[in-house]
Amino acid sequence: MAGGGIKRGINYGQTDEFGYFITENQIGPHDLQATILHLMGLDPYKFTFQNQGLDQRLIGPENSPRILRDLIA
Repeated sequence: MAGGGIKRGINYGQTDEFGYFITENQIGPHDLQATILHLMGLDPYKFTFQNQGLDQRLIGPENSPRILRDLIA
């Protein structure tokens, strides 16, 4: 992610003392994918590809993935 528009040296989120449960700023793979597509100049909600005759999105079928603006430099 170096040079890709992400802030340097940032810790995003927090876990419990054992590192097992997420306690703050939980994100999923679709959120990270939406952020990467945004930084590449693509609209993650409109970018689709054909799979078995259907238009699929990399961020999943729902509109809930968010672009992590806290990570963008």
